[in-house]
Amino acid sequence: MTAATGRTGPNIPLIIACGCLVALISFGPRSAMGLFFQPMTEARDWSREIFALAIAIQNLVWGIAQPVAGMMSDRYGTWKTMTLGAALYAAGLLMMIDAQSTVALHVSAGVLIGLGIAFSSFSLVLAAFGRTVSPEQRSLAFGIGTASGSLGQFLFAPLGGALIANIGWQDTLLIFTGLVALIPLFAIVLRGKSIHGEGEAAVNNQKLTSAVAEAFRTRGYILLTLGFFVCGFHVAFITVHLPPYIADLGLDPSWGAIAIALIGLCNIVGSLISGYIGGRHSKSIFLSLIYLARSVAILAFIMTPPSPASVLVFSGVMGLLWLSTVPPTSGLVAVMFGPRYMATLFGFVFLSHQIGSFLGVWLGGKIYDETGSYDLIWWCGIALGIFAAIVHWPIEEKPVPRLAQEAAE
Repeated sequence: MTAATGRTGPNIPLIIACGCLVALISFGPRSAMGLFFQPMTEARDWSREIFALAIAIQNLVWGIAQPVAGMMSDRYGTWKTMTLGAALYAAGLLMMIDAQSTVALHVSAGVLIGLGIAFSSFSLVLAAFGRTVSPEQRSLAFGIGTASGSLGQFLFAPLGGALIANIGWQDTLLIFTGLVALIPLFAIVLRGKSIHGEGEAAVNNQKLTSAVAEAFRTRGYILLTLGFFVCGFHVAFITVHLPPYIADLGLDPSWGAIAIALIGLCNIVGSLISGYIGGRHSKSIFLSLIYLARSVAILAFIMTPPSPASVLVFSGVMGLLWLSTVPPTSGLVAVMFGPRYMATLFGFVFLSHQIGSFLGVWLGGKIYDETGSYDLIWWCGIALGIFAAIVHWPIEEKPVPRLAQEAAE
């Protein structure tokens, strides 16, 4: 085993613990962005589409920058990449406080925070885990890392809601800035670039450009990339628009924060279960079932009379399915290509996810402004879930031919 933190080998429990803290902090503030929707639009007299577009830009920039962040992490190390990300993230939150124009909002909440998340997100944490733990442990490690991001959502949603109600949205953003500044401290132990796993010696000699070209010649990788688009569409739309949708239904706005928090709480369980199942059963078939279940959950929610009970049931079910897609998706990338360039290759898959996020957030605001309803976007989510279930089913869970041949030699 090549050392990640010293000559005696990596301290895996410490790496997992610190990686989880980074994922928690980096995912927390962005998952609470929907709580700033109403107070910021009312304070600045903006339409819903303006705020939605800022968050849509954030998701798109996050996606575009993720492969670059992955390349930087693979080449220079996780800590340097995450330190840059934390600085950009904090700058975006600070600028968002004083944003008076739509341009300032789009630059701060959109571009800067999007870049900051890309260079400090759980994608890099999972790649660091993939380089450190054994192949047998990866799926569970990915589940733990994903669950920690969900814990951030669970903690920051009620924290953000309570802070906004008591000290205002501007001071809340200031507190979030201080928390984001802690990321480099916890990311220090992730600075190593350890190589571990079957066939890794051969992969080390492969150039990054060759690895990317190989991935985009692989049918399963392309299908995985297409399917992850749908995950982004669902997650981003619900994160940003579920709180105002709940208020539109005539329910108390506090149920919006409760819903986001419950999604985060249940996602902790869902991510851990997903990591366990992904290590023992077909990842591609499991992904198909997750997306199909999402469509059923959305259909049941919009067809059921609105009530606190329906919000809680929907949030709980969607929480179980929320980021449960990440462990099997990242796991398939590792199985097909090995962990050496996982940050980069998963980054391209994640770009598709964020294109879906952009469209989910932006179209949610645009369609609402034009029709006065979210109905059409909910039905799009149902159709896309069925599409994702179809495209994941035929993905083969095996190494690319080159790796299989090298492992046999």
